[in-house]
Amino acid sequence: MFFNTLAKNSVLLNCQPISHCDAAENWQVGFQDPATPIMEGIINLHHDLMFFIVIVSVFVSWMLARALWHFDKVQNTSASSLSHGTLIEVIWTVTPAIILLVIAVPSFSLLYAMDEIISPAITIKTLGHQWYWSYEYSDYTNNSDEAIAFDSYMIPEEDLEFGQLRLLEVDNRLVVPVNTHIRVIVSAADVLHSWAVPSLGIKCDAIPGRLNQTSMFVKREGLYYGQCSEICGINHGFMPILVEAVSLPNYITWIYNKLDD
Repeated sequence: MFFNTLAKNSVLLNCQPISHCDAAENWQVGFQDPATPIMEGIINLHHDLMFFIVIVSVFVSWMLARALWHFDKVQNTSASSLSHGTLIEVIWTVTPAIILLVIAVPSFSLLYAMDEIISPAITIKTLGHQWYWSYEYSDYTNNSDEAIAFDSYMIPEEDLEFGQLRLLEVDNRLVVPVNTHIRVIVSAADVLHSWAVPSLGIKCDAIPGRLNQTSMFVKREGLYYGQCSEICGINHGFMPILVEAVSLPNYITWIYNKLDD
């Protein structure tokens, strides 16, 4: 569904409508649309695992039903004296091991890709508070040698504009360019938080006194919604994350305007 009304802090200078398809929907049981190679890998691995899960589940259910039916006391009045079977024991030991090895190859590949930071062009510092987020673009400074920094609070329901999402809209969005390697450094100022954006395949814990880092490479423009994923107090559910991915020219314009503020 498309909304023609843009939020007041939008930096999409061409004023094209934004598709709000990267947020959770009612009764949703699947993934949100992926916007990064990592999230695409997560979804593909999930589908691959579901293939094995369905086959194993059907086979085990069939074996269980067959055993219950054929070895019922009505069907077999005399119990079998068979207690061991070397062949079947080898089969049910080797087969799961082979399946696990097949699963391990793409799993470890994805795990290492998620942990890899590839020569980031931009570094963004993210700091969790009770109950809002702070962002700092330390790569850019103004004439006073001050970096771009701002706080991001949830917009109250009574202040929402048409097309904005309840409990997910913020007053200051995290703006990033598409097709750019970005490093996000995550920490917290008070208690445990977690910076999580499903469409970007990111969930990074924010721990006081510790710096965690993650990376993202957004492939398409849009709005990507997330929330704190670590119980952090009474207003845990009211500190959303909103990442706005824009084209590189629009991102440069936004940076220029921020430095002039």
